[in-house]
Amino acid sequence: MILRTLLACFAIVIAAGCGKAKEAALPAGSRILALGDSLTAGYGVTPAEAWPVLLARRTGWIVANGGVSGDTSAGALGRLPALLEEHRPALVLVTLGGNDMLRKVPEGETVANLGKMLAQVKASGAKAVLIATPKPSVAGAVFRNLSAADFYRQVANDNHVPLIEDAIADVLSDPLMKGDPLHPNAAGHTLLTKKFFDALKSIGFAR
Repeated sequence: MILRTLLACFAIVIAAGCGKAKEAALPAGSRILALGDSLTAGYGVTPAEAWPVLLARRTGWIVANGGVSGDTSAGALGRLPALLEEHRPALVLVTLGGNDMLRKVPEGETVANLGKMLAQVKASGAKAVLIATPKPSVAGAVFRNLSAADFYRQVANDNHVPLIEDAIADVLSDPLMKGDPLHPNAAGHTLLTKKFFDALKSIGFAR
């Protein structure tokens, strides 16, 4: 009896450490909003080669490309209400902050803007996933080891949303995947799509 009790307690501890339950999978035809800057808009590639289009093709979702080249977190925050009203998405993929870092916007402002965006998404009834962009780094670009800015983890934790942390940094660390120092080429968008899909499958949204 004592042994069974101990084993039961051990099983509970193991189960508690396995993390949150997966999200419900989104069926084909679900509306998704990709909110971002040039990385989402597909700067340097054709519209059909940008990752939102490729993700739609792979999942069967209807993915609206809400990327605007050069946009900041403040700009996207201002655009978001109209996009939510227009598309009424089930899921919003938020990929912003890169231009904030390039323009040296205070980190606190970026964090606050991202938090407000995620709150708006939740208030609309949609789910949100935050996608990190790399922190600007000459050494990272030279030695091919770019990494996500640290504040994305804070924003994801504070707002209780999943984070896709390393996908963009990994792609932009490979010169063969880039059209210029800041943007993926067509092959890079293909690889990004795979990484995003795998991450969304792990979270539960894709299958």
